[in-house]
Formats: sequence, C-alpha cells, structure tokens
Amino acid sequence: MKIGTIGQVTFALGLAVLALLAIRLWIIPSQTQVSVDSAAQQLSNIDLGKVPKFAEISDIPTKKQTFFNYFRPAIEAQNQIIIHERQFLLAVIEQNDNGLGLSEADNNRLTSLLNKYQYDVKSLTRNTLTPLLKRIDIIPIDMVLIQAANESGWGSSRFAIEGFNFFGQWCFTEGCGLVPLARTDGKTHEVAVFDSPKDSIIAYMINLNTHPAYRVFRSIRADLRAQKVRPTAEKLVYGLINYSERKDEYIDELLEMLKHNKQYLQGNNANA
Repeated sequence: MKIGTIGQVTFALGLAVLALLAIRLWIIPSQTQVSVDSAAQQLSNIDLGKVPKFAEISDIPTKKQTFFNYFRPAIEAQNQIIIHERQFLLAVIEQNDNGLGLSEADNNRLTSLLNKYQYDVKSLTRNTLTPLLKRIDIIPIDMVLIQAANESGWGSSRFAIEGFNFFGQWCFTEGCGLVPLARTDGKTHEVAVFDSPKDSIIAYMINLNTHPAYRVFRSIRADLRAQKVRPTAEKLVYGLINYSERKDEYIDELLEMLKHNKQYLQGNNANA
C-alpha cells in the first residue's frame, strides 16, 4: 500500500515522537542514574587519612588551620552527595508531574532516600515529596567546621580522640559509646563512638537534617532558599538553639567563633 506525501510526513513525525519518548523514558534516566551513582560512590570513598594529633600542636593558628584543612574535604564531599540527592528528588517530582513512571533503580534509590531522611509518604506526588526538600539540603561548611571545633575542643577532647566524635553526639543504649565522666546521676546517655571522623560528619549532617529538635534550622534554611538568599552559617546558626542546653549562650559562642576565625575559614564558601 502506498502512502501519500502528507501521510509519509505524518508517519515520520509519529515515529519521531515515539523515539523521543523512548529516549526520555529509558536512555536519559539510565544515563543520569549511572552518572549520579558513580559520582556519589566516588564522593563516599573519600578518605581523610590519619587524624592529626591536634592536642600536640601548640601553635594556635597552626592548630586551627590544620583542623579546618583536615575536615574540609569530607564536609565538601557530603554536601556534594546531598546536592546529588536533591537533584534526584527534583527529577522524580518532575517525572511524576509528567506522568512518567520510575524505573526499578530509581524506585530503590527513592526508598533509600526516604529511609535515610526518616520521611514517610503514602503516595508519590509533588505535594508529598516537596516537603522532603527541606531535609535534603546542604549545610554551610564553615558552620560544620566551627561546631566541630567547639564540640571537640579543636580535636583535643576525649570523645574526639577515643571515639572520633567531633560533634558531641549522644546515644542512649547501654554500651553504645563512651560514658561522660561528669554525667549527672540518673542520666543514661553516652557519647557515640564512630569508626572514623568521616562517619561522625555524616551522622551529624543527617542529625541536623532529620531530628525534630532542628526543625527550626531546616525552616530557616528553606525560607532563605525561597527568597533566593544563600543560607550562610551566620544566618542558620540560630536554628541550633536546641543543640546545647546552654541555648542562647551556645549560639552567641558559635557566632563569636565564626567571627574570630574568618581568616582560617577562607575558601569554604563554595558549598556554603
């Protein structure tokens, strides 16, 4: 059967549309998934190496710069991983809006993200997934560095040296960590022990991005994002009001540390 000129054009256009849909559904998502997973894997494999003996560095400026330089690569890497996760979630939301289903690999990755960020959903829609963006967001590098310095005494505390805990994070199962020497009678908490400084950083960032105590922190960050304002440490630190029992005094102390250590924090604005 012969097809007229108009019929041939229509037929060709139809094939082109089908080809584009196939690319959208299979080829592009697959390539994106591979590149994202590969990048995330490379970032996860970053090794900080042996921890410097910070307590033995007597020169204060040298100690501060050594401390910041040591931790910076892992913090930057974790922020990059979070950026990949955020981009993936935005892509999922867009695919749902366009009526496109998720591949098995994407479904598995989304489930992993929901578990990581402790977020429950009954259905996958823009309305249910968009709030998760409040949790999947980066944390300013200089804020992470200053908190690590504050909580670990510039890497010299017992918990930092014995348990790679640089953020004073607690655990509540007997034997889960190190018992504070000055723990009040009746208290049962211990200070968590980690396998590496990098694991301490990962746990800290997940804690800020998921725990109910830091809901204000996440809200401030989301509000700044909505206003297209870069969320800096100086702006977000007020969301840490529940991080310490000292409340406002703790915030003031962090702000002072940010102010007095600017010269050592130079070069940390890329992911801030």
